[in-house]
Amino acid sequence: MRVEVDIPKCVASGQCTLLAPDVFDQQDEDGMVILLEENPPTEQHDAVRESATVCPAAAIRLLE
Repeated sequence: MRVEVDIPKCVASGQCTLLAPDVFDQQDEDGMVILLEENPPTEQHDAVRESATVCPAAAIRLLE
């Protein structure tokens, strides 16, 4: 799995950070997404998929 984020689309809701904190973080100043792991380990895949699904801005793209 490869994860891409479209930062300009991000609305800083933080759902990705809550669901997959080892893969996503947020900037302190504006809450925008930070991608920590472009190729997350297999055990993180379900959480990353859920993050992409619940992202209100559809800012997370998964390549599998």
